[in-house]
Amino acid sequence: MSGGPTISELEERIAIVRQNIDDLIEQAAARSGGADEDLASARIAEQEAELARLMALRSSLRPT
Repeated sequence: MSGGPTISELEERIAIVRQNIDDLIEQAAARSGGADEDLASARIAEQEAELARLMALRSSLRPT
């Protein structure tokens, strides 16, 4: 066993990150102001990068 996450674990983490992105978008829509928007944008970008990383990892574990 490689010791890495299973596809099931990755699916769960992907779902959590997607929910985080949705929550951050809702929070950003409810706020206004440059600093808040910059912070929200940075946090959304971080979560999107994590989502892309997890999805790539999941794809690499799936049989072709």
